[in-house]
Amino acid sequence: MATHLAAFVPGKAQNLEVRERETPKPGPDELLLDVKSIALNPIDYKARDSGFAIAEYPAITGSDVAGVVVEAGSNVSSTFKPGTRVTAFALSFFARGAPNYGAFQQRPLVPARNATPIPDYLTFNEAAILPMAVATAGSGLDTIGVPHDLSYSPSDKQGILVWGASSSVGSLTVQLAKLLGFVVYGTANAKHHEYVKSLGASKVFDYKEPGVEDTIIKAANEDGLTFQYGYDAVGATASCQTILKALKGSATAYLASAPLLKPDGPTADGVETRFVAASTEEKTRNEQFEYWFNTWLKEKLEKREIVPSPKIQLLDGGLQGINKGLDIIKAGVSGTKLVLEI
Repeated sequence: MATHLAAFVPGKAQNLEVRERETPKPGPDELLLDVKSIALNPIDYKARDSGFAIAEYPAITGSDVAGVVVEAGSNVSSTFKPGTRVTAFALSFFARGAPNYGAFQQRPLVPARNATPIPDYLTFNEAAILPMAVATAGSGLDTIGVPHDLSYSPSDKQGILVWGASSSVGSLTVQLAKLLGFVVYGTANAKHHEYVKSLGASKVFDYKEPGVEDTIIKAANEDGLTFQYGYDAVGATASCQTILKALKGSATAYLASAPLLKPDGPTADGVETRFVAASTEEKTRNEQFEYWFNTWLKEKLEKREIVPSPKIQLLDGGLQGINKGLDIIKAGVSGTKLVLEI
């Protein structure tokens, strides 16, 4: 019986424990991976501390992995033959912590539709920071109705607001929106402004500055831009709504919110705010992920049209270092993605 090491959540609000488990066999549409790098996300400490998205214990969580295909299911294309270097979005959230599908282990199962081959120029560490960002940014634009084939030109004067543009999800959204032809306005800590501009933002504003909403509105009016879309990566709903309401023109504006929306949260006339989520209907969700990972990300990496972002902070300890990493994220990080090598 083949076994491997995994970091289990043994119970609610308990630190992860590393121990051996039996290595599963992939189903017809799945891949078994040999994980080389994992990246951490805020949802991971919430799962550990509050039991968020965990159906029963012990559970294995985590979403971001990069590694090598060990075995592919019978329906999987030769794109993912054994030995292929891939990055993948593990199913932990949708599988509710089912051990086979969490990222925090040496040998997880992932659906082939959630995986992308890694070009030779990318390291495993760089590739590991992509999946959650791609899934969340892509699902967010799907949620607010941005077409995949959109292609604005500068003369269209179509802006998009990305609040929290130096975050993992925000920085990927900046890149995605730029490729669609939007004029991207972002907010970030002042120390990250040049970095966010290097990813494709036209202008970046310090969210800490008093009156930043008015500053953004003034700049957009001077540039002659209309903003019918926004992406809130960090939880600044009211500020985003204020800006979109002022800049939307006569049409409805749409705001995607990566953080959960509160039932009594702020609203604004003419601005529809939607929580970022892949479809609750499994068939539609599978189609979304297949597009974003098997088609979009594969193509953009091959053409070098996107880069892994934000900057990587490498942690020691492998699976044993996950608890420390989750504590660091819980305390707060800025413009950084935490990665561990397995």
